[in-house]
Amino acid sequence: MGFKLFGWQEPNLDEIHAQQGRRPSAVDAMDMKVRRKSVSDKQVTGASQLTTRQSIVPVTLVTILFFLWGFAYGLLDVLNSRFQVALEITQGESSGLQGAYFGAYFVAPLTFAGWFVRKFGYRYTFMLGLVIYCIGALMFWPSAVKRSFPGFCGSMFIVGCGLSTLETSANPYIAVCGPPKWSEFRLELSQSFQAVGSVVAPVLASQVIFKNVGTDGKDLAAVQFVYLGIAAFVFLLAIVFYFAPIPEITDADMADQAEMTTSTTGYKDKPLRKQYTLFWGVVAQFCYVGAQVGIAGFFINYYIHARPDLGETESHIQGANFYAVAQSLFALGRFVAAGLMYYTKPRWILLTFQTAIILFISLAAGLDTGNGIRANWGGLSMLMLVLFFESCIFPTIFTLSLRGLGRHTKRGASFLVSSVCGGAVVPAVLGNVADVTGTRKAMVVPLAFFVVAWTFPIYLNLCKGRELDAYRDSEVGTEPGRVDPDSRVGSVACVGEKDVEANMVEVVKS
Repeated sequence: MGFKLFGWQEPNLDEIHAQQGRRPSAVDAMDMKVRRKSVSDKQVTGASQLTTRQSIVPVTLVTILFFLWGFAYGLLDVLNSRFQVALEITQGESSGLQGAYFGAYFVAPLTFAGWFVRKFGYRYTFMLGLVIYCIGALMFWPSAVKRSFPGFCGSMFIVGCGLSTLETSANPYIAVCGPPKWSEFRLELSQSFQAVGSVVAPVLASQVIFKNVGTDGKDLAAVQFVYLGIAAFVFLLAIVFYFAPIPEITDADMADQAEMTTSTTGYKDKPLRKQYTLFWGVVAQFCYVGAQVGIAGFFINYYIHARPDLGETESHIQGANFYAVAQSLFALGRFVAAGLMYYTKPRWILLTFQTAIILFISLAAGLDTGNGIRANWGGLSMLMLVLFFESCIFPTIFTLSLRGLGRHTKRGASFLVSSVCGGAVVPAVLGNVADVTGTRKAMVVPLAFFVVAWTFPIYLNLCKGRELDAYRDSEVGTEPGRVDPDSRVGSVACVGEKDVEANMVEVVKS
């Protein structure tokens, strides 16, 4: 029996096998007549066989969403340091923004967002997330008028609910929309544009949005108009997604695809509670995202302490500019990692990049080349390299954790997205430690969480390498109707078209 929530149950193998003999084609899944209909998660639609060419348009449209929340995330980090000045709060208090934003990631995916994507499909979940995001952006206006930090935190929580709803649908959609062998490459490439949004946001913040904030740096009018513009754009985007060519991919499709894939994957339909790789990935994602958000949220504070030769206002402006450079390295790292994944194994790249992170964050915490008097360029350069190697970690953990989940794919994605709530925990710890020890020494906090996340690629390379490599060697979706001959579906199909349904019954019985 499937897992129940709000009266909704995942498909079981008997239901899926009963549909395989009359499985629709990928062309049927792309049919305009069904694009705006809600599809049952227990229905095999044929989307399990989507080719790269068929997936280009929907993947491109969903990639726009990655840029959107990259922009929102980039603004969040600048708002963190800006509110410390404008609202006269401490570093520890300012981490409340991260707490509100990433706390929403714990609430939404495990409650309404995860249920909604299984019940109504990806298209309407995209639209729901955009509408919630729009409401949260509009709430920034009264919060700025009242100069209320709790109001900003509440607005950011609503924004986080909207964006986490988008991530609950967009990340797994990119991962499963197309041939399984390119899953990591697709998500890495799409999330590269999320990194571009994170670069654009702090540049606009320093050069346009917060350029004129009054002589005391406390004017928040720019915040009001920026989020009003975001709300208008997001609402229009929700309308676009209603008409967009988005083929639905159900959990039944993912179980169907798993049975088309080579038997070398070792795929077995296990209960969700026994998907141990998924839960290890959730822990690793929690620790990694928490550490990443902590570093991003306090990068400008690190810069201010590394530049004792500058005044407060000047150090904030230059810090935002350097953060933009660091985010550019982050974006570059994603494109580099995507290119590497086209030619080599994602599990190797994950291990290499996470090892480099631990090395450079250790140096960033320990180096002070300015001796507290001059600029600490050594520590700053190490911290910027950390952002370069952070680039590929989230999407790679995400896709490798989803491998082999089959009919549990959407629920597994909900758990992985909810683990982003680590961003609500680590920055709070880091901010309070930084108030006592200074930002540079406080970088040992994200270092500790990075070490925990590092155990995941070690486990994958030592214990799961053969299974993960089999997915990369699969030919499913590389050509229309292509399945791996040694898979369950391929073995049944070889018997002959007229006997396909009879043989499927025998396999189910056995």
